[in-house]
Amino acid sequence: MAKNSKRLKKAVEGIDRDASYVVDEAVKLLKGCASARFDETVEISMNLNIDSRHADQQVRGVVQLPNGTGKAVRVAVFAKDAKAEEAQDAGADLVGGDELAEKVQSGEINFDRVIATPDMMAVVGKLGKVLGPKGLMPNPKLGTVTQNVGDAVKAAKSGEVQFRAEKAGIIHAGIGKASFSEAKLAQNVNAFIDAITKAKPSGVKGSYIKKVSISSTMGPGLKLDMSGDPGSA
Repeated sequence: MAKNSKRLKKAVEGIDRDASYVVDEAVKLLKGCASARFDETVEISMNLNIDSRHADQQVRGVVQLPNGTGKAVRVAVFAKDAKAEEAQDAGADLVGGDELAEKVQSGEINFDRVIATPDMMAVVGKLGKVLGPKGLMPNPKLGTVTQNVGDAVKAAKSGEVQFRAEKAGIIHAGIGKASFSEAKLAQNVNAFIDAITKAKPSGVKGSYIKKVSISSTMGPGLKLDMSGDPGSA
């Protein structure tokens, strides 16, 4: 434990925890702080001025990161016949119908994303109590209930990130790895912020984005300077 404290103390040297940094500078500092023995995940946290209890202030969607997340995503697809073959050809890790549903119901959830064709939602709907709490329930608004299962599988595996604001108006997401170049991380950060900005609910009045910070798994949080972003004003 003491060793981790020394590592963290060294990592934060030269960082003003009260300061706000432009994206490029924050990414550079973040990479310098990522000193763990594994490839740390880069995470973003956004505090939004929303009241998620109201239907017109929900923030949910997907964003395709230009440089992916660096994480291997396991995809399960509920489909049959030609669509099942399409999913397998696209690289789905698990494909099936009733038999796959039985495995999920028994607790076998070794996947990160679930995609289903519309005709299979009668089967998938019965798994709501299992998949729902884990954020895995397919949703047409997120492109995970679709006839184009091949495209959906490829998107999930190439860096598509789902986001949804929590009750307190916070959004968290993994947007890359510390081993990414500064340019690639900055592109991913900007792409994610842009997606959240475009998802601004019609019911929000005044300032929308209150605070944004990025961090690596074992590193300190770095606040981003959003003074030039229209969503923060």
